Amino acid sequence: MTSEFVFVNFSKGSGAVGEKNKMATGSDHGLKRIVWKRIQDTIITDCRNSEVWKILILDPFTTKLLSSCCKMSDLMSEKITIVEDLFKSREPVLEMKSIYFMTPTAKCVDAFIKDFKPKPKYKAAYVYFTDYCPDDLFNKMRQACGKHIRVCKEINISFMPQEAQVFTCDNPGAFRSIYSPKSQDKTKTLETLAGQLVTLCATLDEYPGIRYKKDGNMENAKLLAELVDRKLDTHYQLDDSGKKKEKTQAQLLIVDRGFDPVTPILHELTYQAMAYDLIDIENDTYKYKARDGLEKQALLNEDDMLWVKLRHQHIAEVSAQIPKMVKEISASKKQPDGKITISNLAQMMKKMPAFRKQMTEKTIHLQLAEDCMKHFANNVEKLCKAEQDLAVGADVDGLKVKDPMRTLLPVLLNPYSKHDKIRAVLLYIFSLNGTTEENLNKLIEHVKIEGEPEYIQNWKELGVPIIITPSFFSRKPNRRERSQEERYSLSRWIPTIKDVMEDVVENKLDTKEWPHQSECPAAWNGSGAVSARQKHRASTQDDRRTGSRLIIFVIGGISFSEMRCAYEVTRAMKTCEVIIGSSHILTPTVLLDDIKALSKGPMESFTLEVETKA
Repeated sequence: MTSEFVFVNFSKGSGAVGEKNKMATGSDHGLKRIVWKRIQDTIITDCRNSEVWKILILDPFTTKLLSSCCKMSDLMSEKITIVEDLFKSREPVLEMKSIYFMTPTAKCVDAFIKDFKPKPKYKAAYVYFTDYCPDDLFNKMRQACGKHIRVCKEINISFMPQEAQVFTCDNPGAFRSIYSPKSQDKTKTLETLAGQLVTLCATLDEYPGIRYKKDGNMENAKLLAELVDRKLDTHYQLDDSGKKKEKTQAQLLIVDRGFDPVTPILHELTYQAMAYDLIDIENDTYKYKARDGLEKQALLNEDDMLWVKLRHQHIAEVSAQIPKMVKEISASKKQPDGKITISNLAQMMKKMPAFRKQMTEKTIHLQLAEDCMKHFANNVEKLCKAEQDLAVGADVDGLKVKDPMRTLLPVLLNPYSKHDKIRAVLLYIFSLNGTTEENLNKLIEHVKIEGEPEYIQNWKELGVPIIITPSFFSRKPNRRERSQEERYSLSRWIPTIKDVMEDVVENKLDTKEWPHQSECPAAWNGSGAVSARQKHRASTQDDRRTGSRLIIFVIGGISFSEMRCAYEVTRAMKTCEVIIGSSHILTPTVLLDDIKALSKGPMESFTLEVETKA
């Protein structure tokens, strides 16, 4: 382990990062498994009796959804031989049946109708909507080509299973719609998110009690809680047996992004969060240059079990573990036990084809960890020291930071990037719960963003105090005592959402700050003293799960650190599974750019996007 990483407090605690992540599992488990099972039980089962090979036709959302939870080989085994794009031109295949899996929008329905009018392209159609299909669209489709439709169902999956315990609504644009003062579709966006949350609950077979974070400055969490409650009530009016479904042992917590502005802009040193912050990873794809000069890429998802094992660990542990793994494999192949470097590995892999396959994933993570460590050595280490002191409000020895400006000044005076300086300035302002207009103008001048002060000023749209005003009420949340937990000196900050997760599981969440939109059964508590009732859970990850589910939805995006907390709390509490989700996943850069863009109207945002891609 490198000397830069220092532990604070050496007594063992539940927050230790190094424990193997038992709850993090591959795509065969968790949300992805549940979604694939749901698709199998509906779409696949309906078509299974037919011996005819079938075509599967998808829109962009369902393409992404299926890609997240199954492989082409899974579809082939179910006699689905071709997967097509709903919006692309296709040749007729009259001897084959077609399965349409699509979102219930006018665009999708019109594209479907074109496949059967004036002449049909396929023998018959099996239609499956991700969500409730409005009556006007359903009637339009039935009247136009009803005789070709063999099945038409709504399967209630309009969310994206991102990881075993993480989901998104696949809607980064929701941030602008909800927070921009120029937005014209805030209510519609909240309605859509509510509908997606209902399909999550339906897929999990949960009817949760709902709570939200009360905020004197923002109403989003309350509004969304009301919408979800109403839609859930409608959805569960009658179940399959003709009786109204009772509340299950689950809670849904809804919170606004402004609840914790610190976590998503800090430099994180756990592997997944650090990599997505510092390395250019798009669509979970890591691109790198191999020693032979060739451009290579690797997908960072739950099919890579080494990624699952390492993603929530501190970079110090990852950097120590991967070379050790490589050495163990090298020793088993009678390789010289020398220093492990990328170039050494390349030589070894050329000589041994079988060995090459075994080493590939280790090499990828050795390269990615090295890339992360280069950034750490260059500037992130110094930034982390200042950021942690500002975020925590105390230095590594526990002494209170009396003058935050003294902590911030070295960052402003050093040649860090614009975004890094903005992040530090924001942490300074957050630490003070706002600053004066005069001081803010000086800070904007220091960072040289006089032409784009929105990076800082627009946080007010999230209910975060930037300029101190008598009318603006804001109180920092009380934090849990964690002095006995084992942590690295540059990773002392704990996301606020982790406190909330632990408090609700232990039944300690303040009902004044977190009002009930709808009550859940009194038996729900964090001790696991609830009956085993979820018959849909019956494999590996879920075998020992006899307790409850906590679902947390953050309006405005979640960070990788907050995602990690869901796994940590699940592992620590054992009888409660925590699932976390949002409209989308944030990196610090994405969040800052989104914040800045809040000043632009819908048309300006669109123009900017087109120019960027050009």
